[in-house]
Amino acid sequence: MTRARLDKDPHDVARMFDDVAGRYDLTNDVLSLGQDRLWRRAVVRAVDAQPGERVLDIAAGTGTSSEPFADRGVHVVPADFSLGMLRVGNQRRPDLGFTAADAMRLPFADDSFDAVTMSFGLRNVASVPAALAEFLRVTRPGGRLVVCEFSQPVNAGFRKVYTEYLMRSLPSIARRVSSNPESYVYLAESIQAWPAQRELAQTVASAGWSQVAWRNLTGGIVALHRAVKPA
Repeated sequence: MTRARLDKDPHDVARMFDDVAGRYDLTNDVLSLGQDRLWRRAVVRAVDAQPGERVLDIAAGTGTSSEPFADRGVHVVPADFSLGMLRVGNQRRPDLGFTAADAMRLPFADDSFDAVTMSFGLRNVASVPAALAEFLRVTRPGGRLVVCEFSQPVNAGFRKVYTEYLMRSLPSIARRVSSNPESYVYLAESIQAWPAQRELAQTVASAGWSQVAWRNLTGGIVALHRAVKPA
């Protein structure tokens, strides 16, 4: 779901992430019951970046998603539109090249990266097709895209339980652990409004990517979409 459809101004969303930056990683770990660690590992495996390759990690936040790449000798660029997130990340890992970037207007040349990855950030982009087109532009021919995003549980019974957790339990827990609980109300709403796996795959393909596929994680709570830039 885009910010516009949720009546969120882009600057308001940026400020929201600035406000939660200090406790962002801890809060996510608590709210996901530790599953976020498994999801991050799945992203690293899907990107399959080799030492010396260049990877753009857009919506990198504090850099938690970028660290595994850097530790493997991959040249990773953590980028985000929240300056608060970037400041926290730079304090933690000053060796990483944190970069302020708008996903719809990336400050990089054409064909700059071997892979582009985005975890839990596509919902916060005002125009998903515009962002996917930008990712395509900065990826070299034959390079790959990996998007990790909340999705729709495939089991109807589990989906009902999950929805109850999102709308009732998640905001309540966030009030105890987050510096800005209201941001997690937005999170719950944006997850509910986000398209299902097949619909997102069609959007990725429409942006010009090929070999689009997805894999469900944790019963479809999260989906890992993969694609390749045509040679």
